[in-house]
Amino acid sequence: MNIFFLEFRDPLFSIIIFFALIFIITFLSYWWGRYKRKEDYKDLDKFLKQFRTLPTKDELKDLVSRDELSQKSWMLLASSYFKSGNYDKCIEIYTEILNHIDENNQKEIMYLLGKTYFKAGFLERSKQIFLEILRKNPRTPQALETLLLVYEFMKDYKSALEVLEPLSELKKDISCADIYLKSLALLNDFEISQEDKALKFVELYNESHQLSYMVFEYLFRVNPKLAWEHFDGSKSEKIVDILWRIKKEDLNLKVIKQNNYLRDLYTARGDVKYSAKSDIFEFDILIELQGKVNASLSFEYTCDNCKQLYPFAFNRCSSCHAIDTMGVEFVLCKDYQKDFDFQSDSFQ
Repeated sequence: MNIFFLEFRDPLFSIIIFFALIFIITFLSYWWGRYKRKEDYKDLDKFLKQFRTLPTKDELKDLVSRDELSQKSWMLLASSYFKSGNYDKCIEIYTEILNHIDENNQKEIMYLLGKTYFKAGFLERSKQIFLEILRKNPRTPQALETLLLVYEFMKDYKSALEVLEPLSELKKDISCADIYLKSLALLNDFEISQEDKALKFVELYNESHQLSYMVFEYLFRVNPKLAWEHFDGSKSEKIVDILWRIKKEDLNLKVIKQNNYLRDLYTARGDVKYSAKSDIFEFDILIELQGKVNASLSFEYTCDNCKQLYPFAFNRCSSCHAIDTMGVEFVLCKDYQKDFDFQSDSFQ
């Protein structure tokens, strides 16, 4: 009988049994986990199946009214629609949620709804929602800040400037926004001549020394002589693309000769020969390549606040809405304009 009990004859038998049990338990645990995940995915697919085709407004109303999902779940779904750019469905969800919650809890949903209307381009509706929020809750800085953006996009700069007063009372820094909105109002005032606008821009800049890109872009475009008279050499790097594109006949050699950055810049462009080399790599390469290769600079623009990269200049970041946070980056590129001019001369 004992021949069937190998442990009496082989001491390794217990070790084999031990590892066999570990294997069986691990195997069963693995397949049980797979089975449970499969069941969970079935429940998730069942939930998502109703959203594989976008629900109609009536279907959304029915789903929200049945209260099968929590408010948080509906807000997450609305947020996913918002991020994907489907603002219509996002608006419908927020609207239905507002219809099923009490008035005391509507502030957050109304703010999100107003923000969605703003993002979708329905500025008037967005404005009305934020005004309603502020009527009930005047001390709501997020609503005030977004309402300011709405007024700015509507080019109602007078109303936007009025919004700055309650923001100031809430201890928000409005100095840059104040100068920015006044500058926009000045730019869009068609009753003032360009020369008068240029002089007012100089006054605004001398008061604050902010928005250098907006000011000097306008001055160099309208009155280069006035721009050079009030040129701020400390802002050269911030407006390097403007300086690079100034016509040769509009250059002020006296100002350029007194500024190291400008000497390197215009030597690199080939207008003067004030610098033999430059500490800035791109300028140094262009100085070395003078007359050898058609090379130039191209520009990209970054927001110092959110680090977003843009192919165009801006005064307010379209991503984080920060003002006067633009930085200019430049890279070497081929000068296609010189090639075009050379080909035009060849044909002649």
